[in-house]
Amino acid sequence: MKKTIGLLVVLFFWACSNKPVPKPDQLLDEEVMENILFDLSILQATQSYMPNKLDEKGINPETFIYEKYKIDSTTYYQNKLYYASNTKKYKKIHKRVTDRVNELKMEADSLSGKEKIENQDKPKIKREILVNPPTQE
Repeated sequence: MKKTIGLLVVLFFWACSNKPVPKPDQLLDEEVMENILFDLSILQATQSYMPNKLDEKGINPETFIYEKYKIDSTTYYQNKLYYASNTKKYKKIHKRVTDRVNELKMEADSLSGKEKIENQDKPKIKREILVNPPTQE
C-alpha cells in the first residue's frame, strides 16, 4: 500500500513538473506552422466531404504537406508538439487558422450565391418538354 501511494506521489509531481518541450532541431516559423495547419484543415475537410477527389488526384494530405514545406514527418511532429506545449501561442495559431477557414467559407458561400443569382436569370426549360419531348411528324 505504501509503495502504491509513493508511486502515485512521484507520478503526480512528475506530471506537474514544468519541464518544457525541447526546441525542435529545425524550428518552423510560427507563420509557417499556421500555414501548415491551415493546409491540413482544408485537405482533411476535402477528404471528409469528397473522399474520392484527393484519391483521383493522387494526393495524400501528409505527403503533400511534407513536399510543399520541404519537411519530414519528424520535423512536423516535433514542431507541432513544441507549439502545442505553449497553449497560449497554440490557441493564437489555431484562432488564425479558424479565421482563415471561415473567410474562405464566406467567400465560397458568396460565390455560390452569385451562381444562384446568375442561374435565375437564365431561361428555364419547361419540365413538360423534358418529360414529354415533342415528336417529329
